[in-house]
Amino acid sequence: MKFDWRRTNTTRRAPTRVTAVFALLLAGQVALALWRGEPEAGAQPLGRPLSMAASRLMSLDDPVPLARMLDLYLQAHDVQPGLSLPWRELDYGEVVAWLEHILKLDPQGQYPLLAASRLYTQVPDPQRQRLMTDFVAAQYPQDPLHRWRWMAHVAYVAKIQMKDPELAVRYAAELRQYAEGLPQVPAWARQMEIFLRMGQNDLDTARALLGALLASGQIHDDNELRFLALTLKELEQK
Repeated sequence: MKFDWRRTNTTRRAPTRVTAVFALLLAGQVALALWRGEPEAGAQPLGRPLSMAASRLMSLDDPVPLARMLDLYLQAHDVQPGLSLPWRELDYGEVVAWLEHILKLDPQGQYPLLAASRLYTQVPDPQRQRLMTDFVAAQYPQDPLHRWRWMAHVAYVAKIQMKDPELAVRYAAELRQYAEGLPQVPAWARQMEIFLRMGQNDLDTARALLGALLASGQIHDDNELRFLALTLKELEQK
């Protein structure tokens, strides 16, 4: 028996008209690409986030996964096709709006505060840095137990990067105020204001704060108690 491949071949050719239309469309696409030339890179604005109501509707009332997606979207915005945007070229007002929006979707999330305090403050622009540090300071009192580390960092940023010791003291004072009665917050964070005021030669306030701290009974470590008592004694002698 002779094998006839034509009968067993299940592949069917497309009709000639369909092939011609496909070829015509392909040729048109190529011609259009040649006419447009090479694509030019252009920065796209970040814009403002959707309303909270629209975001919750989009998330099907499960906002945490959406917040994670927006974290990635915001983080990747400075890298666009064909270019990489320096942070100083971003609209920091829009960045703050996105960070606040993400934090409202997921109040337990830490990325917005981390990004504000550690990433976007790296731009050597005091106005942009101040937008970020003030954003962290505004969000800190809502959950001091979980947000104290970012408040401590913006106090550092204010003193070291922004060269604004008075602002650093203000942030450290807010950190201490809301961390009182929270033993989970490390002692060094609660005591930051004292040593910043000592650096500013505001010895009267530093003595008062240190004396109140020792009298409060919040310090239980013997070595720390001795150190603070010695520091207070040195302050009283000045």
